[in-house]
Amino acid sequence: MENVIELKNLNYKYPKSENKNLEDINLTIEKGKFTVVMGPTGAGKTTLSMCLNGLIPKLLEGSLSGSVEVAGENIGNYPVQTVSKYLGLVLQDAETQIFGRTVEEDTAFGPRNFSIPKNEIENRVKNALVRVRLDGYQDRNTDQLSGGEKQRLAIAGVLAMQPQILILDEPTSELDPLGRAEIYTAINDLKQEEELTIICIEHSSQEIIEIADQIIIIYDSKVVWQGEPDGLFRDADLLNKYGIKPLPVSKIGWSLYRNKVISKHEVPLNIDETELLVRKLLKNQPLRNLPAKKLFNGEVNSDVVVNVKNLSHRYSNGNLALNNVNLEIRKGEFIALIGQNGAGKTTLAKHFNGLLKPSAGNVLVCGKNTREYDVEELARYIGYVFQNPDHQIFSTTVEKELEFGLKNIGLSEGKIKQKVEEVLRFTGLLEYSDIHPFSMGKGQRQMIAVASILAIEPTILIVDEPTTGQDWLGIQKMMALIKELNQAGTTIIMITHDMDVVAEYASRTVVMKSGIILLDDKTEVVFSNADILKEAYIMPPQIPLLSNRLKDLNFNQIISEKNFINLFFDNINRDGGIRNVY
Repeated sequence: MENVIELKNLNYKYPKSENKNLEDINLTIEKGKFTVVMGPTGAGKTTLSMCLNGLIPKLLEGSLSGSVEVAGENIGNYPVQTVSKYLGLVLQDAETQIFGRTVEEDTAFGPRNFSIPKNEIENRVKNALVRVRLDGYQDRNTDQLSGGEKQRLAIAGVLAMQPQILILDEPTSELDPLGRAEIYTAINDLKQEEELTIICIEHSSQEIIEIADQIIIIYDSKVVWQGEPDGLFRDADLLNKYGIKPLPVSKIGWSLYRNKVISKHEVPLNIDETELLVRKLLKNQPLRNLPAKKLFNGEVNSDVVVNVKNLSHRYSNGNLALNNVNLEIRKGEFIALIGQNGAGKTTLAKHFNGLLKPSAGNVLVCGKNTREYDVEELARYIGYVFQNPDHQIFSTTVEKELEFGLKNIGLSEGKIKQKVEEVLRFTGLLEYSDIHPFSMGKGQRQMIAVASILAIEPTILIVDEPTTGQDWLGIQKMMALIKELNQAGTTIIMITHDMDVVAEYASRTVVMKSGIILLDDKTEVVFSNADILKEAYIMPPQIPLLSNRLKDLNFNQIISEKNFINLFFDNINRDGGIRNVY
């Protein structure tokens, strides 16, 4: 098989970096293969992708040694625009890659720069938008798209170029679960039909494990592992060592393997394998001694802190984003808002803190009608952490970012200093207090955005996609912080596409589609409603899907990984000898 990419002794250091950002990288990638690059945030994955198309060192400069060959040619001999015709790169931040006023204009931007005939461009644009589920959006203004829709548009723009090599830097981080599956299905189809070589930087594993030919792990600027997906995801120690999110169903197998119940190669990698294993070990006998269910994580009382009454909102372009929404949220709840991109989740949440005002109906927050108060006044009661932290960070140091909100509410200098130090310690940011936020990684900037809101001590905290773009360690750290806040009494409203996070943390889930609420119930009940979730373009995570298949054995509505494993081990341990090692 022909090698289409070869990296030889590649080293790179950014202009102001003290250490190498890539060190002694030697890789070969075969034509037509689907390669996934994994590893923690800051390991060098994005840096590698920019070396492959010449952005480094042509745009970002720095110190580069070694060689990068694409299709047998050293790309250092060619300008970036020439390389881009052959090798397409979808950047991590979709907004930096969108240039057109409308969806159609933006998708056509690349082909037009290479003087492709008009009819051919029209066909390419149509096909690309269909593949990313944006057909019908041709005339939509790009600045009115949701974050996930912008991400799909960026992918469409590169697909319209019809490159022979496609590099995607976390291409689905802001997409709904079904959207992620559809994107990877479309990309895999392209690989099969046109021998497209694909290199994908990804933190999530469920969508890629069945289609990836190989996985490369970059850790601390070096390639530390390379092999097939099965070998990686059956090895818990390897995943933990390099901070890679495991498959939820594999955790069941790992516990069994460590107890010498099954061999390592029997650790399941999908729901079908896990169902067969569970049924075999339980001998198809129903669970007994089921635990009593807890409704909420935190302390919940009857006080309604958010009351939405007949809310509708129409944007200036005429788009009806919310249609007669009614919702009550009580103090201490942990609520997830879920739904496909463009369902109205963020639009609804922006009404809670006054960023948007109702076209019809009313929103009351802590008894105050948001029509009558501005954002600054409502900020005392409700904090909002945006999907993109860069939209709310503007100070020159982390410490000053936290001070800003406290100054606005009139605290004394001494009280501000005390509160800032307290929040910096709580969020693990104390050592970065004098650092410029934009010199830090996205996960750290997200934590800064959370910290700046926490300093004001709001009664309610809205977090919009808190785990987007974060590695597994970052997700765990962020969610542990949010859970601790909830247990201390803060009401949490979380907008997310990460269904594993919803299953593990949210006690109540609201499902939205096309500006209306389809379902509002306990999270375990929501995940058992397969038909409604499908209508909302939501795919439940592995554990709820597995539990639904095993409902004849009393597993129905067991949605937490920890609860599933504990319950399973309690029941297979009837004769003793098996230890739960969750």
